[in-house]
Amino acid sequence: MAILGEHKGAVEHPRRVAVIGAGYVGIPTALLLSHFGHQVVLAERDDYRRTTMQDGRSPIIEEDLEELLRSVLETQRLRIIGDAAEAVVNAEFVFLCVNTPMGIDGHADLSFIDAACAQIKDHLMPGAVVINKSTVPVGTTIRVAAAIGRSDVAVVSNPEFLREGTAVRDSFGPDRTVVGGDDQEVAATVGGLFALTGAPLVVTDAATAELIKYAANTFLTTKLSFINAMSQLCDALGANAVDLVRGIGHDPRIGFSFLNPGPGWGGPCLPKDSHALVAIAETVGEQIPLISAAIETNHRQQRHIVQRVRELAGGSLEGARIAVLGLTFKANTGDRRDSPALVITKLLREAGAEIAAYDPTVPVDATDDDVQGLNLCASVLDAARDARVLLILTEWNEFRELDFDVLGGVMEQRTVFDGRNILDLDIARSADFVAWGIGRS
Repeated sequence: MAILGEHKGAVEHPRRVAVIGAGYVGIPTALLLSHFGHQVVLAERDDYRRTTMQDGRSPIIEEDLEELLRSVLETQRLRIIGDAAEAVVNAEFVFLCVNTPMGIDGHADLSFIDAACAQIKDHLMPGAVVINKSTVPVGTTIRVAAAIGRSDVAVVSNPEFLREGTAVRDSFGPDRTVVGGDDQEVAATVGGLFALTGAPLVVTDAATAELIKYAANTFLTTKLSFINAMSQLCDALGANAVDLVRGIGHDPRIGFSFLNPGPGWGGPCLPKDSHALVAIAETVGEQIPLISAAIETNHRQQRHIVQRVRELAGGSLEGARIAVLGLTFKANTGDRRDSPALVITKLLREAGAEIAAYDPTVPVDATDDDVQGLNLCASVLDAARDARVLLILTEWNEFRELDFDVLGGVMEQRTVFDGRNILDLDIARSADFVAWGIGRS
């Protein structure tokens, strides 16, 4: 694992750390700190996740994570247990890495944060520092301090900026480390836990640290919605969205990052954080129409794709079999939370289509609520059989080079819509396919 080779050093003064929650944030955080030499106890109440990690296996699909886990377990600097209260008994630093899903009103649901505070407050050692690493609204640091109710325990905010699929790499090579708290010296000490990453350290107050996370994610949503709006305009004008991206992305003020048109943004962070920031603004009598417009543009992009598929299917989706390739919100993860692929399949089904779906992370016998009503297939070929349109919604590598001659032989009609712009449409057309992409008619 190349990342480990780049960080051979270890801290001179190891600290005792507890991490509460073994999710997409908690696991990389615990492994990073253990690798750097700190003594870490990771608390996870879910039996499957906990026992899987104790066996040296990763409970989530994440590049390099399993290798790092096994390496850290060999050092005996990581202990994985089920009880959060036990985990914090001797901990100098306690990271809260629990889930904060979006509530019905758009605000973040802090019930898991509240529950964690109730579990640990009487077991924290004097002088301990509790660190919010979960994405939480402005003011949550104050809420946690009140819930713990101890003047001898400090609370700070340390937002995460990890991307699913590359969370390990992002942990070892972050763009920055942000820590906010009323006591700047305590905040700087927390930042020091990550000093071996070499990332710039931003020390600020708690409210600003909490807002930084939301500002970063909602900026990305506006950029994604902008380029998706441009792809719709390309469709209307007969322009090419791929060339448009090349034409503006070389401008260093714009850049290429998050400038790829697609089926809309999703996943566990961007939708939740965008709605939460709008809700946060409303609590203080403010509005952010730019973000509200980005959210609506995202929905419009998904409706736009359904309309394009309807046109390719002959003008009606009633009874049409549509082969959907990809259900996760992006490639290299098994996460389907708020996946645009699932939003689009739902819209297609509501229009009367039959969905045959294939995703390398979804078994054909999956019974999860979010895949109910879908005909889950074991391969691209199985999904394509008798399909009127082949629709790519996740950019898995195996979808980049499809055998269109073989696929065309089993489909009802030779038609493909590339919702990720990963195909060479000329290759598909040379196999007598009608081929469209995002902003590429």
